[in-house]
Amino acid sequence: MPVPVPELGSYDFVQETKENLDWADLVTVDLSQYETPEGRQQLAQTLIRAVREDGFFYVKGFNISQERVNRQFSIGKQFYETPLDEKLKYVPEELDNGAFNGYVPAGRRILDAETGLRDRVEVYNIPKFNGDFSHHHPEVINKNLPEIEEFARSLHSEVLDPLHTLLAIALELPEDYLRNIHTYEKKSEDHLRYMKYGKFTPEENARLGLWGRGHTDLGTFTLLFRQPVAALQIRNHTTGEWKWVRPQDGTLTVNTCDALGLLTGGYVRSTIHRVAAPPKDQQHVDRLGLLYFSRPHNDVPLATIKDSPVLQREGFTQNAFEQSGNPVPTMEEWTFAKQKWQRTKNVARGDPKFETAQILPGWNEKVYA
Repeated sequence: MPVPVPELGSYDFVQETKENLDWADLVTVDLSQYETPEGRQQLAQTLIRAVREDGFFYVKGFNISQERVNRQFSIGKQFYETPLDEKLKYVPEELDNGAFNGYVPAGRRILDAETGLRDRVEVYNIPKFNGDFSHHHPEVINKNLPEIEEFARSLHSEVLDPLHTLLAIALELPEDYLRNIHTYEKKSEDHLRYMKYGKFTPEENARLGLWGRGHTDLGTFTLLFRQPVAALQIRNHTTGEWKWVRPQDGTLTVNTCDALGLLTGGYVRSTIHRVAAPPKDQQHVDRLGLLYFSRPHNDVPLATIKDSPVLQREGFTQNAFEQSGNPVPTMEEWTFAKQKWQRTKNVARGDPKFETAQILPGWNEKVYA
C-alpha cells in the first residue's frame, strides 16, 4: 500500500535531442513475461545474450509507475535547489577514504589541467533502510523518506529479484542462488542516488568533449531511470566502438558491473561506459539522474561461482584474483577499495598514477578514453 506523500513541485523533462546520434541497438528484457516458467526461461536467454554482448540493456514491464519515478526526479530536483552550505553538512567524514553515503560535492576532479576546469557532478546517495545504516538527511529528503524507502525497496522486489533469478537460470543455478546473496535485509552497500551533472558552456564542452571518461561500476547491476538528456555512451565488448544510449519511454537502462564479472570469472563482463557532452540542442540544461546501485552482501567473497555448469563447461573458472594467486576480496573490501580510488581528490584527467592505480593486490584499475 503506497505511503501518504507530500505535495511536490512538478518535474518537467527536457525535450529529446533532434540530432542524429549513433545509437546503440540494445536488447529489452520485458518483465511482464516473468510470471510463467516458460517466460522466465525465454527471458533468461535474452538476458544472458544482453549481458555478454553489450552489458547494457533495457528493462520494461516492471511494476513501478511513471508517476512514482517522476516524484523521485522531483525530490532530486528539490534537493539540488537546496543551498550549498546546507548540502555540505551531509558530506561523509570519510569521503576521501571511500565513504559515499550522503552528499559528494562537485569539483573534486580536474577535467582540464591547462585551464583548471573541474567537474560539475554532484551526488547524493541514500543507503538501505534495513537497520544497518543511519539516516540523517536534509529536510527535503527527510519529509519524503517513507516514500523514498518504499521506492528503493520496490526496486529490489520488482526489478532486481527478477534479474538475479533470470541470471541464475541462465547460469543453470537454482533460481534463488543469486537472490540469496542480494537480500534487502542483510547488510550491503546498495544505494539510491540523485545525481546532477551541471552544464558547461558550449566553449567548455568543445574543449572537454567528455564529462566523464570510460569506467566500470563496482557492484552487480546499476539501474538508470530514463532521462532524456543524451550523454551516456557505452563501449561494445566486441568491436570497441562507442555508441550513445537512447532514452526509452517506460524503461530502465541497466548495466552489468564488476562484482558480476568477478563472480562469473569474466563470463559476464563489466560494462565500460562514459558521459559525453550532450548534443548542442541539450547543452543549455543540467542533467539530473536517478539511479540505484545493487551489490552483493558485504560478507560475500568475490570468488568465481563453482556451482554453475555453464561456467564449468565454458571454462570460466577463475577471476583475476584467483588467476594471480592474490586473496579474493569480500564485497565490502572491494567496495571501499574502489570507492577510495574513485573519490581521489584533485586528480587531473590523464594522470597515469591514478588511471592505472593498484587498488588491491592483483587488481589495477583502468580508465578508458
